[in-house]
Amino acid sequence: MESQKLRAEVRSVVGKGVGALRRKGILPAVLYGAGITPQSLQLDAREAGKALARVSAASLLDLEVGDEVHKVLIREMQRDVIRRDLRHIDFLKVAMDVVIRTEVPVELVGEAPAVKVLGGVLVSGVDEIEVEALPADLPDRIRVNLEGLENIDDAITVGDLFLGKGVKVLTDAKEVVAHVIYQAAEEVEEVVEAVPVEAEPEVIERARREEEAPGEEAG
Repeated sequence: MESQKLRAEVRSVVGKGVGALRRKGILPAVLYGAGITPQSLQLDAREAGKALARVSAASLLDLEVGDEVHKVLIREMQRDVIRRDLRHIDFLKVAMDVVIRTEVPVELVGEAPAVKVLGGVLVSGVDEIEVEALPADLPDRIRVNLEGLENIDDAITVGDLFLGKGVKVLTDAKEVVAHVIYQAAEEVEEVVEAVPVEAEPEVIERARREEEAPGEEAG
C-alpha cells in the first residue's frame, strides 16, 4: 500500500508565538526518532487535516521536509477539545529494518447474520490491538468481517484474527473483538390493583352490639 504523503517546513517560531501561527492556519509539529535531531516543523493546517482524517497510529507516512523524505508514524495528535481541530502533531521517524510496537485500530465490517436474521445484539469488544512488526508490515487498521457470526453467542476473539506475515500480536488472544448476544427482554412493571378487604360478619356484629349497649350509670 502506498504511503500517505505530507509536506512540512522547518519551524522557527516556538513558545508563545505558536498561537499566532495557528490563527494563520499553520499547524505546529515536531519530528524526532531514528537517527535525527528533533526538529520543530509546521504544516498547512487545512491540508494536514484532510490528509490525516483516516490515518491511525500504525499508518506509515512519507513526511517531506525540504529535500528529505522521512518514513514516520504519528505518535500523538492534539486536538481542540471543542472544535476538534488539530493543534499539534508528534511525528516519529522509524528505521525500516527495526521492529516497532504500536496499536492498530479495529474496524468492524459487514453484518452478522445472527443480528440480521435472528435479532441478536452485536456487542463490540477491544477497539485496538497491540502488535509488533517492521514498519512496512504494519496494517494501518484491522478489518474484521462480521458475516461469520451466524448464531447467538457467536464471538470473534483476537486469536481468531490473522494480521499478516511478520506481525506479532501482543494483545491477549482471548480478548473479544465482537460478540452476538440475545436481545434483552423489556421489563414490564406489574400493576397490582388494590382490592378493599371486607370485615368479617362477626366482627361487624360485635361492633354494632357494643355501640348499642347502654353505658353504666354513675353511682
